[in-house]
Amino acid sequence: MMGFGLSIEPQLWTLLFAMVRIGAAFVAAPVFSAIAIPLPARIALTGAIGILVINTTHITPPAEIFSLTTMLAVAAEALIGLAIGFVLQIAFSAPLIASEVIGMSMGLGFANAVDPTSGHSTPALGQFLSLLLTLLFLAVEGHLVLVDLVVRSYEAMPPGAWVAPERLLSIALFGGYAFLAGLLLALPVGFLLLCLNVVVGMLSRAAPAMGVVAILLALPAMGDYLLVIIREARAGSRPRPSRGWRAGRPRTD
Repeated sequence: MMGFGLSIEPQLWTLLFAMVRIGAAFVAAPVFSAIAIPLPARIALTGAIGILVINTTHITPPAEIFSLTTMLAVAAEALIGLAIGFVLQIAFSAPLIASEVIGMSMGLGFANAVDPTSGHSTPALGQFLSLLLTLLFLAVEGHLVLVDLVVRSYEAMPPGAWVAPERLLSIALFGGYAFLAGLLLALPVGFLLLCLNVVVGMLSRAAPAMGVVAILLALPAMGDYLLVIIREARAGSRPRPSRGWRAGRPRTD
């Protein structure tokens, strides 16, 4: 068949259809979307997980490739994958918000650098927190949890099903979690810096009064040293006899 129907192997078409959701999830998800990962490696990983999906889950691709129904089904798969990756990306945005709050309190808000994972300019402190979160994510096998989540999504939402509007609303509202988590993450450091600023402010306001008290306490010692200065000045200004005088006789030369 050379028409616009299913002119390729059914298994290959099923694999390509399954790779749409997986690839969209990896595009939006953290770690997998890093620019340090080459594109061929992403495609190979997506194909490997797609083979796992079609062997563990019954997937029925659209009967025709070039049709409106197929395009809508592919768009639905891409939307589901992007939603899965976007939720994890929101969680990874919390350290950046925390770094902004901490950096402004520390006076390091101007210290920005290019993040090697995303290619965007981020605070230097945010890069440190993001790297720490990435290491923890890999340490607790979060990448495997993401793969398992994508595979299980085919059972919860079979191919061809659209994301319900209430679920999209929940995902949008989950974006506020990034700000909440960022503020909670920056709360300990921010609270300590706030206390430090309060103490410094109190000391700066009390500095004139403390200066007067210090002068009163040091006044006796200052008076004694002023007497020493006066004695030295009197001794320096006293006239001394010339070398030409001998036993009260004037110089004859």
